[in-house]
Amino acid sequence: MNTLKRFLIFIKRQPPARIIALGFALAILLGAALLKLPVSVRDTATVSWVDALFTSTSAVCVTGLIAVDSAESFTPFGQAVLVGLIQIGGLGVTSIGMGLALAAGRRISLRGRTLVREALNVDSLEGMIRLIRAVLFFTLCFELGGVVLSFPVFIQDFPPLHALWVSIFHSVAAFNNSGFDILGGLRNLIPYHDNLWLNLVTCALIIFGGIGFLVMVDVVKCRFRFRKFTLHTKVVLTTTGVLLVAGTVLLQITDHVGWMAAFFHSVSARTAGFSTISIGDLSDAGLFVLIILMFIGASPGSTGGGIKTTTFFVLMQEIWCIFTKRRPGAFHRRLPENALGKAATIALLGVTVVCTGTFLLCVLEPEATFVQLLFEDVSAFGTVGLSTGITPGLRDVSKFVLILTMYTGRVGAFTLLSIWVERPEPLARYTEEAITIG
Repeated sequence: MNTLKRFLIFIKRQPPARIIALGFALAILLGAALLKLPVSVRDTATVSWVDALFTSTSAVCVTGLIAVDSAESFTPFGQAVLVGLIQIGGLGVTSIGMGLALAAGRRISLRGRTLVREALNVDSLEGMIRLIRAVLFFTLCFELGGVVLSFPVFIQDFPPLHALWVSIFHSVAAFNNSGFDILGGLRNLIPYHDNLWLNLVTCALIIFGGIGFLVMVDVVKCRFRFRKFTLHTKVVLTTTGVLLVAGTVLLQITDHVGWMAAFFHSVSARTAGFSTISIGDLSDAGLFVLIILMFIGASPGSTGGGIKTTTFFVLMQEIWCIFTKRRPGAFHRRLPENALGKAATIALLGVTVVCTGTFLLCVLEPEATFVQLLFEDVSAFGTVGLSTGITPGLRDVSKFVLILTMYTGRVGAFTLLSIWVERPEPLARYTEEAITIG
């Protein structure tokens, strides 16, 4: 008891970002233990500890990369564990914890509000309780809506109870931008390639889950009037729209998969991981388009990963402003002075993580092509889940590389670096001197 008390005191003294990182790590370990239980694994399947850890990490990090087939390897209990892990990973450990505390009628301390602010990437503590309630409300509405809208499709292929469970699983996975499915045969949504209704419902869940809760709250508060939106909301919506259109057009040009499939994968590559075609059959050009979309990812405060749309927007704005001799800004607003520095740091750290992971995979998996391994690692970093089909056959040590990459992508390389390197800003500064760049 004293040991547990000392551990809780130690946790409370940690910075918020470090608590969040530890929370994700504990959720992953707990999930792996639950998935390894006999009640979670089917009698006809075998799940190793590495595969259980890989699957748990993929679920908590809302990635969707799979080492074993979720339908054929796990029982309904094991699949329910996956749903719980996906929900925890999508909303965040702190949001779930604060939501349960509110449901129990407990007051949220300043420490708790700070944790939620850090998790959702919010600047102010003002209105934090309302934000938590809004997050849970939007999640419940969209996931219930997804169940209702997808059920008519799955009832055509499964018995009623099974169809209901598939609908629930699919809705939670889609809104939380996780590419898990329980259809069996490692087929993902390929059997529903021509089902326009399910394609559109899935795309809607992915998009709303990926734009971020702050954007949804702002859109509702401003009654859908674009002029009244905050700069953050305008940037997220316009950047998301541009990326969706550009991705759709480029995929159709490179592989001629059809406009519906091109649009679906332009949406899914933004950290969802569902597929209606065989990704391994795409050309290198098509895979490269998906790699770019996966690396950019979703938006801040959402259920997705990647370097985020706002980071990409700030970098593009800076490039544009260098040529136009203007200050970075948009929609008649100027960007903060430190925006470029943070965006460049996040992008550079992301590139570093991807390059390191891809190099290690190239050393460990010489039989796979470079494009396959790069695709796999970017998919892990962006918490996407799309794969060319090589994941189940990877060596255990390669799966550990992807586990670390998924964890880094979900928590954030910038966050992980900042929580372990804590140094106060020095008061004294050296004399400035120019260097030649470029």
